[in-house]
Amino acid sequence: MKKDIDFPEVTGVKIAIAKSTNSMGESEWNVYLINKNLIALDNIMVVSKGVESPNGEGRKTSTLRHAIPKIEEQSFGKIEAISPEVFSFYNEFWVSFFILNQLFDKKFVIEPFNEFEISLIPEIELRGQLAV
Repeated sequence: MKKDIDFPEVTGVKIAIAKSTNSMGESEWNVYLINKNLIALDNIMVVSKGVESPNGEGRKTSTLRHAIPKIEEQSFGKIEAISPEVFSFYNEFWVSFFILNQLFDKKFVIEPFNEFEISLIPEIELRGQLAV
């Protein structure tokens, strides 16, 4: 059971929603997992959903699950595309991964924001919003 597993503190890992431009000049929004550690993350599982209020009441988005085999040290990976219509939601991302056969697990939340309230995220060289 989960309560019986010792989860060490997650450091050096971030979640971001960021805006890029495709080849046709249109804006695209994606969710990124950033690994600032000096070691790769293996067997990553990300479960994402959006909720209208911080206590989970109100409208909700679908729950999505993603498996990513590996994100190398000091790099990032794209998790999913995201629509600006859900920026008014609390977007939650449960991230589980292994480092040297040790399991890590953390919930990241990106609070509601306006698509014009974004700043540069140096690790991915895009403008966006980081999870708290």
